[in-house]
Amino acid sequence: MAYGAELNQTRFAPSPTGPLHLGHAFAALTAARLADPGQFLLRIEDIDQGRCRPEYEALIAEDLHWLGLDWPQPVMRQSERLPAYQAALDRLARLGLTYPCRCRRSDIRAALSAPQEGAAVIGPDGPVYPGTCRHRRMAEAGPDDAIRLDAARALDHLRLDEIAFLDENIAPGLPHRLSAHDFIAGVGDVVLARRGMGTSYHLAVVVDDAAQGITLVTRGKDLLDSTWIHVLLQRLLDLPTPRYHHHRLIRDQQGKRLAKRDDARALKLFRDEGISAAQIRRQLGF
Repeated sequence: MAYGAELNQTRFAPSPTGPLHLGHAFAALTAARLADPGQFLLRIEDIDQGRCRPEYEALIAEDLHWLGLDWPQPVMRQSERLPAYQAALDRLARLGLTYPCRCRRSDIRAALSAPQEGAAVIGPDGPVYPGTCRHRRMAEAGPDDAIRLDAARALDHLRLDEIAFLDENIAPGLPHRLSAHDFIAGVGDVVLARRGMGTSYHLAVVVDDAAQGITLVTRGKDLLDSTWIHVLLQRLLDLPTPRYHHHRLIRDQQGKRLAKRDDARALKLFRDEGISAAQIRRQLGF
């Protein structure tokens, strides 16, 4: 077992918006390997009902079983957990840490392109929000608003000078640290609930990891900067902070990270071509 005597509880949490590819296989196999002899869980992140499809969810299970993986039933689905996310939002609102935002992406781009703003800072979710709606109160929230976290107020509420977490792959035993100032400047007021969804990736993943008792979060290095957000939300919601393992990404021959549009590397196509799961596992280093 890689991480001492503790039995790890890990998860693989894909969105059923397309077929799994080699990058997903690497992520799932990593989570399963680091759980052994603990427990590996599957979670379906299907909050974006406009893009999620039942046939893709069925294919996820088929692909993972083909790779030799198994998990307890029933599987957690985010679409069934909206009350849990609303409870978390309500708690943050009672603390005065959220506000409604009516800005569209075009509004944000226009605000950031104003001469006095200078170059836009890019954070985990894209350009850091300039705070246009920060003056609004939750009592003004309407159905077309997103809900944002007021980062400065949140950090002040916790009296935090920095955020820190442990990554046992990148720098074992050495906490990653980010000052409160750098969080505000480089991450900013992230969206906690998107229009028409009732939540966002950041809020849902924090609430769900706690509900499933996840002790070790395994995911790609492309999500490393998002972890600052998750650790802050864990502190605000009095949830445990798990350990982290941000693993390498699987890239194509041009060095580009694989995405769901890379159908040529979909696991189903490899399977249909007669390539065995053992060959895929060997190719990925398992």
